[in-house]
Amino acid sequence: MTRWGWLSALAGDAATRDRLSETRQIADMLRVEAAYARAAGQCGKVPAQIGEAAADAIPGVRIDLDALATAAARDGVPVPALVRQIKDQVPAQLHPAVHAGLTSQDVTDTAMCLALHDILEAFEARIVAVQAGLSALSDRFGDRPLMGRTRMQAALPVGVAHRIAQWSAPWPDHLDRLAALRPRLLRLQLGGPVGTRQSFEGYGDVIAAEMARDLGLIAPPQAWHSQREALAELAGWLALVMGSLGKMGADLTLMAQQGIDTARIAGGGNSSAMAHKANPVRAELLVALARFGAGAVAGMQGALIHEQERSGAGWTLEWLVLPDLIEGCGGALRLGVALLSDIEDMGEPDRP
Repeated sequence: MTRWGWLSALAGDAATRDRLSETRQIADMLRVEAAYARAAGQCGKVPAQIGEAAADAIPGVRIDLDALATAAARDGVPVPALVRQIKDQVPAQLHPAVHAGLTSQDVTDTAMCLALHDILEAFEARIVAVQAGLSALSDRFGDRPLMGRTRMQAALPVGVAHRIAQWSAPWPDHLDRLAALRPRLLRLQLGGPVGTRQSFEGYGDVIAAEMARDLGLIAPPQAWHSQREALAELAGWLALVMGSLGKMGADLTLMAQQGIDTARIAGGGNSSAMAHKANPVRAELLVALARFGAGAVAGMQGALIHEQERSGAGWTLEWLVLPDLIEGCGGALRLGVALLSDIEDMGEPDRP
């Protein structure tokens, strides 16, 4: 979704993509660094005035993104160059409060959780919009007749309300799963170089509690550098959401098929060769995105393998897979809401 402009417009989601953008990511990292400086001052690891002054200065640092990218290609992560740029722009007397004791993964993982916090709130609101769209659809067309189909063959009459009820059934469970996942996922990362918090000179747990409070995250009792199960669980949840939308899209593509004609959808796509066609593009996209999500889950399962205390390979694989999976889910929810509003009629047509 992030690769081509037309593909992003087709299947992506601008709001999600913006929240995952480089500019927002760097702002999140600076926010993490500022929260650390403030917490270090509050607990006494550094003088309070030094910590507070550093926390105030860090968000205003201007980051050279081109230089950051060049350094990241060498270092495998942008944080070392980010810290150098911070130190170049804040007074030297504040340097003891800048990143001292942290490791790159502490900053990057926590920044990611800040983005996920916002994105999941937006996704939850869209799920509620999907539920509202389904309810409205049932109110409009639920009493219409509809032939039930098993293995794509006519079976017995079920009515439109039954078909819509199938589309509606998964959403309460998806919301329950999300509520259960949040405490395992939206957690501060703080462990230092090998995850033991020894680099914080005995202040690690207090710093973690203060940072988590400042950032609106949960403070776990230890680092989760190599425990990535919550991220794999997130991938599974995203794929479930996309799968439920994909089932709805698959049904509607078949219902809109000429000769079946049990759904009429406004705004069909044009063909370059056949002027009479109105392709059910949004419904088709939901199917494609559901299949994409299912494949991406395998990548996140592979990323569970973090060797020893920390992994560069597993971590990088997450960066390659997770952003597109998140945006794909955002795109599917966007398309699902739009598709429901595009349905003009449902039910068996009156035939002579």
